[in-house]
Amino acid sequence: MSPVSKGQKGSLKRGRMWFAVAVPEAITIRSARHEDVPNILAIYNAAVLEPSSAYEDVPHTLAQREEWFEQFMRRNFPVVVAERGDVVVGWGSLGPHQERTGFRFTGTVALYVASTHRLLGIGGQLLEALLQGGRERKIHAVVAAIDSQNEASLKLHAKHGFTEAGVFHEVGCKFDEWRDVVYLQRLLDDRAEPVA
Repeated sequence: MSPVSKGQKGSLKRGRMWFAVAVPEAITIRSARHEDVPNILAIYNAAVLEPSSAYEDVPHTLAQREEWFEQFMRRNFPVVVAERGDVVVGWGSLGPHQERTGFRFTGTVALYVASTHRLLGIGGQLLEALLQGGRERKIHAVVAAIDSQNEASLKLHAKHGFTEAGVFHEVGCKFDEWRDVVYLQRLLDDRAEPVA
């Protein structure tokens, strides 16, 4: 018999032999709920420890992440999670680009996937859900700010229609190093004028 990876097990019969076949657990993308906040926090705080992600000096507290979540919910900005089985393995948010009213049709996306579940297409599913949420909110332009050395995230966004808008050199710092940030953008519609 061949080895079976994690996931649901199935089998196929070939002649007289039975072969075990791995059937991967499906990924479910859904709106985040308050009870997801501890898992969102854990994934975010793991990213804080990585050099090219989450420009923070110290991990967030549960209270900080709960306050962030409540602000997004009050303002009807989407926060989505990816579940595999009953485990939250990634999350994303679409928030305001800036607080000035002139930017009300522009949003900023953020995505985080647990390191154990990367390269499985989860980031792309989260991103597409956020873009759909942006369309529903009548967002015209979506921006992403990504560390210049985060090749996986840069490729993911490019695959989903984002184009480079510019590079800000040494605007971030992490682990006592300057970090360059690549700004990407994608237009969600072809409105000629900024009307809802």
